[in-house]
Amino acid sequence: MASPINNSKETSVIAHRQKFEGHTDYVRGVIHLPGGQRIITCSLDGSLRVWNVKSGKQIGEDWRDGDSAVWSIALSPDGKKVVSRSEDGAVRLWDIDTCKVVKKWTGHTQGVESVCWSQDGRKVLSGSWDGTARQWEVESGETMPEPIENILASIETGQDGVWAVIYSPDTTLIATAGLDGLYTGIPIEASVKIWNAKTGKLIATLKGHTNAVYCLAWTKNGKTLISGSHDFSIRTWNTTNWKQTAVLDEHTSHVYALAISPNDRILASASGDKTARLWNLENGQPIRSLIQHPQLVSCVSFSAGGKRLATGCLTNAYIWDVAAILREAGLDDLLSDPQAKKSTLQVNATRPPIQVRPPVNRVPQGFFDADQSYSSAQHHSRSSAPSGSTFLGRLFSRSSSDTCDTSPFSPLNWRQSGEGTKSQGSRSAVVEAQ
Repeated sequence: MASPINNSKETSVIAHRQKFEGHTDYVRGVIHLPGGQRIITCSLDGSLRVWNVKSGKQIGEDWRDGDSAVWSIALSPDGKKVVSRSEDGAVRLWDIDTCKVVKKWTGHTQGVESVCWSQDGRKVLSGSWDGTARQWEVESGETMPEPIENILASIETGQDGVWAVIYSPDTTLIATAGLDGLYTGIPIEASVKIWNAKTGKLIATLKGHTNAVYCLAWTKNGKTLISGSHDFSIRTWNTTNWKQTAVLDEHTSHVYALAISPNDRILASASGDKTARLWNLENGQPIRSLIQHPQLVSCVSFSAGGKRLATGCLTNAYIWDVAAILREAGLDDLLSDPQAKKSTLQVNATRPPIQVRPPVNRVPQGFFDADQSYSSAQHHSRSSAPSGSTFLGRLFSRSSSDTCDTSPFSPLNWRQSGEGTKSQGSRSAVVEAQ
């Protein structure tokens, strides 16, 4: 497992630009809507809510469809629709103008843990605790049939729960991640698996993580896949040969979410160590201004221009000024269009010192006091399933005093004993990190 880094040399802590309050349970997803004036959040309280970025106030009523906890959301490429995934196993398609569900896809036999759009907006990909990844055709609202267009209805991944799914930018590949077997109290290897999106054939198995993989991100140029894990590490993978190219190990707790800036030059990560971090993807270095939160950070999202970052923590969402953070670090150019440079990410790359500049918007003493008083015992998931009956339910219903427990074992005790599914694709490449 990657060794935690001592953070005593951090230069400053940045204050948020806006705070959004109103949810009655944990915020699990946040995305920026077109135009840059609104964000939308989802929560374990069963609602989606739209907010005015400038005022911090909610716009209109809650979006609801039943009482099931909403675990995450994803915006369509055209910016007109949102797909959500829920603990009840359904995938819902929402129309942003009407704030209503226009399609509801069922087929997973357990809760849906991850959703993703294809680049052309024609398909939605979902991953579930049932160990499958499914593709849904947006126009028809049905699971994509086989053998029409040779698209599989589902992929049996062999993973004990698919906690992250993502399409490659050209939609020819699917990456899935989770845990490679039933958790027994001992850290277990967790791989990232690469599949042919049309045939369902396993192409590669990427090994390196030493515990569950929670999140995936793919650069828009298709060259780099990034994974975040329960083992505290973020790993980058070259999609040409599927070799690991770097381990980013500054977080001191589990990595729950990843986002890449629109220009492919900045990575944002959310962690149980109460921080979100920014990383320079040109060289793999962390941008040393901590984005501090009162408790674990559950989600991150860049605005269309990359100048703002939205995060979720406890029952609130926040907006942060990325431009100010980069300016403090002397890295203003990272918001510009990428140059024709070859990535220098290396597993053990030497990191040159970062110039220390005056802090921007330093957090005053007592800044998070109001948030620290939050008790998750007062907020329960409205899902019909008990919050402690699943991994994430148990994780997000823990008290504020133990939310950031960095034990690699305790959050995974949710699984029941039973037979795991067999892995497919015995002839595929198995790539192990060196």
